[in-house]
Amino acid sequence: MERALLSNVIATSDWCANQLLPRISPSFLSRHRHTRFTVAKPAYFSYKRLSVFLAMDASKAAPAKQVSSVLDATAEEEYASLSKLLQDFTNISSIDKAWTFNSGNGNGTQAMFSISQPNLLANKRKKFMLSTVISKENENSVTFQWAPFPVEMTGASAVVPSPSGSKLLVVRNPENESPIQFELWSQSQLEKEFHVPQTVHGSVYADGWFEGISWNSDETLIAYVAEEPSPSKPTFSLGSTKGGSSDKDCNSWKGQGDWEEDWGETYAGKRQPSLFVININSGEVQAVKGIPKSLSVGQVVWAPLNEGLHQYLVFVGWSSETRKLGIKYCYNRPCALYAVRVSLYKSEASELELKESSSEDLPVVNLTESISSAFFPRFSPDGKFLVFLSAKSSVDSGAHSATDSLHRIDWPTDGNFSSLEKIVDVIPVVQCAEGDCFPGLYSSSILSNPWLSDGCTMLLSSIWGSSQVIISVNVSSGELLRITPAESNFSWSLLTLDGDNIIAVSSSPVDVPQVKYGYFVGKANKGTWSWLNVSSPISRCPEKVKSLLSSRQFSIMKIPVKGVSANLTKGITSCFWFVEDLVYLRGSLGFGEEALQSLPGKVGSQDVNDVLTAIDHVIDMGLANPSKVTVVGGSHGGFLTTHLIGQAPDKFVAAAARNPLCNLALMVGTTDIPDWCYVESYGSKGKDSFTESPSVEDLTRFHSKSPISHISKVKTPTIFLLGAQDLRVPVSNGLQYARALREKGVETKVIVFPNDVHGIERPQSDFESFLNIGLWFKKYCK
Repeated sequence: MERALLSNVIATSDWCANQLLPRISPSFLSRHRHTRFTVAKPAYFSYKRLSVFLAMDASKAAPAKQVSSVLDATAEEEYASLSKLLQDFTNISSIDKAWTFNSGNGNGTQAMFSISQPNLLANKRKKFMLSTVISKENENSVTFQWAPFPVEMTGASAVVPSPSGSKLLVVRNPENESPIQFELWSQSQLEKEFHVPQTVHGSVYADGWFEGISWNSDETLIAYVAEEPSPSKPTFSLGSTKGGSSDKDCNSWKGQGDWEEDWGETYAGKRQPSLFVININSGEVQAVKGIPKSLSVGQVVWAPLNEGLHQYLVFVGWSSETRKLGIKYCYNRPCALYAVRVSLYKSEASELELKESSSEDLPVVNLTESISSAFFPRFSPDGKFLVFLSAKSSVDSGAHSATDSLHRIDWPTDGNFSSLEKIVDVIPVVQCAEGDCFPGLYSSSILSNPWLSDGCTMLLSSIWGSSQVIISVNVSSGELLRITPAESNFSWSLLTLDGDNIIAVSSSPVDVPQVKYGYFVGKANKGTWSWLNVSSPISRCPEKVKSLLSSRQFSIMKIPVKGVSANLTKGITSCFWFVEDLVYLRGSLGFGEEALQSLPGKVGSQDVNDVLTAIDHVIDMGLANPSKVTVVGGSHGGFLTTHLIGQAPDKFVAAAARNPLCNLALMVGTTDIPDWCYVESYGSKGKDSFTESPSVEDLTRFHSKSPISHISKVKTPTIFLLGAQDLRVPVSNGLQYARALREKGVETKVIVFPNDVHGIERPQSDFESFLNIGLWFKKYCK
């Protein structure tokens, strides 16, 4: 089939890949991957990217006028048409997680899928559970018998099955000062419910980063991370309380007390993440003692049971002795694995119970002192070794997301940490990636149980070139295999394991997420992985959406860079990759560490030139109309968008920027990541020169690297979508640039979302944002 002409939407990434790239699940990407040329984000399906394309393609009516309180009949009809189309795309469900359980009767496996979709009226995401029974009839066939309807999980913050699958923990965080609810479910009913008051701890962390909820081996204790209790605040009084008055006397009030620093973007107002254990028989909750107050904790797991009555918890700790810099999407924050002992005793019923101990009795042990980053700890099934990821390259260079490494520690089963052996490199950082060889590890998460039945092979999702793939790693030998099809340009994400089989989801820029079932054919080291399509109600979409998607195709092409020195090292390639509307710039994830580190210090030049080269390339191929090229991006993508309209003022007929970074000199004093301004401007050496009080020379360099330095040349009509609660790129950045454009007579539209943070992810805000982008582009692509 002949490839359709591109819709000419040049889209830049919302985060520069090695600086602010959020490592997130495909389900998140399918919801939040915006329409833009992107830096090193795998080619996932994105309803938003397509909605902007189709806003310009689907309707043949007259171009829409700028939406106002009064619309003429034609514009109102078109507005309604595009709104309905975007709603159809928005309603496509996302697959967030999945779990499998033994059926108990030997007839297949039961599975549970966590799915979600935006609820525009409630302005929240609805969460559902959908169950299925998996039957593998023969080697080439598998059947999923889906429940007729999903079940909504109203108010559920976290859902965690026990290791045996016989119990289910549901955590419900309140939206006020009410207690936190812990519900324990059996197969048929609610067994127990505990309400933990906020004097014990605040909300349980369910953010995907600090988040950690872990059952112990006999399923009587659950360790988890929650906000520490609120500190006491001073009370001010104008007089004594009179008889009969309540504590809330009209003559007194609570003061604010000392200001407490938080972890920045999306963590505003959240208290220190701390470690707790709940006994599911009694409901007793204890704070784990011995952990220094300077450590924020997360990702807790129970260590294998030792001899005697001592059990250890392993957790990730982030030190915050000085300032807490923004941690969302920032893997360059130093962290380590720690072990802390939890003392237990046997009750009269021979069950393990928590024992009160002083903090002096429970010293915390740093397990990874020799490495600057360690997270996502996972124990092998036999408990003999502990595996973890490291973002040492990010910590050492200052890049927010660089090439990962995978490591192993032989676990001291006797609890004697003085005999702890050195850290073993399982997958080291790959500096140079040649051809289709493994480019290094770029993994955003690890399943709670990622192990095949041999006990030493784990499965991971990782970015490989321009796509995300699934790999297997033997943590004993270091052998690594790509197990998703090498010829596939789709991006794949691991959902869960069904014994030694795999349940995954794959998608592309023009294909909605599809459930896949993988199984191994042949004998060890001599077989291959085969993949079956799974018919699923989750991926169903309206006929209109199917029709529009079927008219589009995508491919990945390699684009040579003009004027690049011939003496580059092999890792810093003279090419980059183009996926339909997505540009994988030099400096992107998935191509090795040397290529990635080529970008810091060259922002605003190397990345801008790569996008312009890509535009010229697709125009020369006849895939884009040069008179109808538009550009859209968010965050660092907004940085590229505003750079492009300044450095190539005649290239674009319209532009859109969501929470754009436009002025580093302004940002450095207001953002939660001021260190990033130094690394982007100076390269990795900027990490060591970072200071809270930049010099005149620093500010001058920041300005020269910023889009605002080119604002005198801009003439492209531009729409700005800004979140007023953004701590990453505060709203002042976009407003300053928009006001400057208006000052010079450039047509500008600004929408500010008062309750949104950096991602503008609240469903109504997200919807309004992309609907307006589509209308804006249609207006100027006449």
